[in-house]
Amino acid sequence: MKIAVLSRNPKLYSTRRLIEAIEKRGHEAMVVDHLKCDIIMEDSGPVIYYKGDKLDNIDAVIPRIGASVTFYGTAVVRQFEMMKVFTAVESQAITRSRDKLRSLQILSRSGVRMPKTAFTNSSKEENNILKHIGQAPVVIKLLEGTQGLGVMLAETDKAAKSVVEAFDSLKTRVILQEFIKEAGGADIRVFIVNGEIVGAMKRQGKEGEFRSNLHRGGQANLIELSAKEKETALKAAESMGLAIAGVDMLQSERGPLVLEVNSSPGLEGIENATGVDIAGKIVEYIELNQNK
Repeated sequence: MKIAVLSRNPKLYSTRRLIEAIEKRGHEAMVVDHLKCDIIMEDSGPVIYYKGDKLDNIDAVIPRIGASVTFYGTAVVRQFEMMKVFTAVESQAITRSRDKLRSLQILSRSGVRMPKTAFTNSSKEENNILKHIGQAPVVIKLLEGTQGLGVMLAETDKAAKSVVEAFDSLKTRVILQEFIKEAGGADIRVFIVNGEIVGAMKRQGKEGEFRSNLHRGGQANLIELSAKEKETALKAAESMGLAIAGVDMLQSERGPLVLEVNSSPGLEGIENATGVDIAGKIVEYIELNQNK
């Protein structure tokens, strides 16, 4: 097979590992910068041109679409789908996962446990919203934030009110979320491929930091998941329609609580923590679908 990794940077760890895994299993690999793809629609059918050449010999694609280019990146993935090229992550699932509010609504509808979360259209209603969340501290998140950016902890109701009012004045939407104190600044990242858990790690934030993201200086270690944690992670990925997913969860007194489901989870932290060839698992998944 000829498998394309949709990535803007061939030097990134995840991109390099996917290329290595593709070639190791005897396939042809190429990196395609999705922002340099031209999408052509005509009556003879959908076409993609890349750097002036027509891409008509691709068997499968692995999307690695950054959050800042979700709109165009998913348009490229969708064009491949229209061309009947297998994609490891579907365009609709990527779009769904990148909308924080929509993804939480989907998880809630599916009965996936999560920290209580609220959204309002006006800062005038923040007192009512805080009543729904419970007592401060409360986590405030920008709807467009990624990798721990745009996530704040308001220690008091007064501080939460001030933050919400400030963002409202800037016409910036935020969600308010229950703070899980017992998590201790740590979370769990569960990596799922084709409905199976292929790796899990516990990420611990640096001292004084309630966010555990590795991009924020957190550290990762191998973890053995409980039966409930496995069940919750698999249910979350399935509800989002993601064959490849990174499910982030908190350990709480009432069980695992899902924070978000990532459609383009990084490979470096999980492979280093677990020693598992996650990239190879992704290529295996593509092979299984090509052989159907």
